[in-house]
Amino acid sequence: MRQAERFDAVVIGGGQAGLAVGYHLAKQGRSFVILDAGARVGDAWRMRWEGLRLFTSGRLNSLPGMSFPGDPHAFPTKDDVADYLEAYATRMDLPVRTGVRVTDVWPADDGHGFRIAAGERDYQANQVVVATGAYDRPRIPDFARELDPAITQLHSSAFQSLSQLRAGPLLVVGASNSGAEIALMAAKDHRTVLSGREVGKMPFRPEDRLARVFDTFFWFFVNHVATLDTPIGRKVQSDIRDHGLPLDRIRPADLAAAGVARQYARTVGVRDGMPLLDDGQVVEVANVVWATGFRPDHTWIHSPVTGSDGWPMQTRGVVTTVPGLFFIGLPFIYAGASALLGGVGRDAAYLVEQMAAPASRMRPSDSPESATAS
Repeated sequence: MRQAERFDAVVIGGGQAGLAVGYHLAKQGRSFVILDAGARVGDAWRMRWEGLRLFTSGRLNSLPGMSFPGDPHAFPTKDDVADYLEAYATRMDLPVRTGVRVTDVWPADDGHGFRIAAGERDYQANQVVVATGAYDRPRIPDFARELDPAITQLHSSAFQSLSQLRAGPLLVVGASNSGAEIALMAAKDHRTVLSGREVGKMPFRPEDRLARVFDTFFWFFVNHVATLDTPIGRKVQSDIRDHGLPLDRIRPADLAAAGVARQYARTVGVRDGMPLLDDGQVVEVANVVWATGFRPDHTWIHSPVTGSDGWPMQTRGVVTTVPGLFFIGLPFIYAGASALLGGVGRDAAYLVEQMAAPASRMRPSDSPESATAS
């Protein structure tokens, strides 16, 4: 067996969640490392589509200890976020190792902590924090493979620019924020159909004059009202986790003005090689973008961590069935803001506090009672 490099804690994922955890671990003087698969800190943001901007202003997107730079009322681009995360890791002197993809997490052979496999290197840690987010495996329906092979198919996570599409019509499947933004962008060059359920919309666009007041209200709501401690929070948890937030910047009128054909029927199958909607309509296209979200995949963690729905069994990120294992950055792990750039700091502070508790340092074989799935 290869010699493993030892740490008190290994954080898997160097995005905003992993960096926020690192900030608090460093304050405690802990021995830890942050492992990230990207070539640079922030690459998960750099690789997203052209023109993507946050729907919250810069003042609401700071990690602990460092304000987001620039105009506090501007809406950062994806590259602004990527550069901020990279600068944050440098400013806080966090031990991030890039280009390291973790493939397996096992209970350690001696029963103390965990063994982490990452390429040609192994690590051993008393505690592991999974900060890879919820974007594990693109959710693409099985019938997609039945589409005409001449159709270009992309998941929204792989879509970066219109140059990836071939000439001809486009169907965007999924009408939440990602799907609506991609459809609006594509309508300039492609006859575009947007298929999917109505997801609602925010009362104001982020850029509206009244939005500064709403911005503050929204931030209070997703941090303090929409939490697992409140009835309304528990009610909206599944919607936020499964469908995301309502449309923030784009309105149905914008799509109509751009010539996007909005279909509220769902894409449910294939007929003669073309997408079939549940109202019986066949959509003749040359391209399909699946803006259908993601499904969690933690099969690389070789411990009983997931429930029947595939999501980790945890309470505010603490996996009580596997002492020493933690999650952060998942949608609504505690509040509506849990997966947002400016909301993850509170979760990180709580998690690192729990990591310091004696019960969190138990051996994996000393597992106590059950956990809740969320």
